Amino acid sequence: MGGREESGGGEHADLVAAALRAAEALGRDVADVPLTEIARQAGIARSTLLRRLGGTRGPLDEAVRAAGVDPGGRRPVRERAVAAAAALIDEHGLAAVTLEAVAIAAECSVPSVYAAFGGRTELLRVVFERYSPIVDLEKILARCDGDLRAKVLAVYRELARALLDRPRVMPAMMAELLAHPHTPDTQAMVAYHLPRVLGGVGGWLGEQIAAGRLRDLSIPLLLHQMVGPLVFHLMVRAALGPSPELDLPDLGQTCEILADAFLRATAPPSP
Repeated sequence: MGGREESGGGEHADLVAAALRAAEALGRDVADVPLTEIARQAGIARSTLLRRLGGTRGPLDEAVRAAGVDPGGRRPVRERAVAAAAALIDEHGLAAVTLEAVAIAAECSVPSVYAAFGGRTELLRVVFERYSPIVDLEKILARCDGDLRAKVLAVYRELARALLDRPRVMPAMMAELLAHPHTPDTQAMVAYHLPRVLGGVGGWLGEQIAAGRLRDLSIPLLLHQMVGPLVFHLMVRAALGPSPELDLPDLGQTCEILADAFLRATAPPSP
């Protein structure tokens, strides 16, 4: 709960005092105290409290802040739910993400999660978009430089980061796609993200073909050839962990080796 530095609050001084008493009694930040409880502490009806505040609690929070107290308050339900769902995926897998489990982890109600997303499918879509590397890959590919190897290597490094950093949302989503490709949730994710991947990374690959830097192959197959070996390597590497029996180069060197292998395999034929 925010600490008090000085008294005050102007025309709402009595309401500020009531809010601080309620916050102290409940052990919460002022912003998290229900208006009903503040009204009770002030000895007035909730409707009277709202009328004095002009219909919203914003003026009360401002008055509390002006009195030298941080009203606090948590992030919106939507942000808390996305973070909670990502943590559940990281710890227990995609099956653990139910609206009930997310509500408990986000410290909110199931109806509030439903109101924010409309259901589990949209929640998963937002989580995937938040923790996927799509936006960063688009930025990498949009840079105006002509070094093909450097760009492929940058893509590999970003993919490695997205697959290995926690929360590990990407690996869980990929596992779900392989295990249950026809579920509504999986199909919704594919329908939303595949056009963007094909338009972003796929579009860039098409530009490289047109410029004569890559062999003229099917864009989906070229995309698979580009990311498939790295994704498989990272999955195996994560599963096996450090092992003295495996003579693996460090991740940076691995990205370079696989990038060079991709460029050799897809180099245009000599004239």
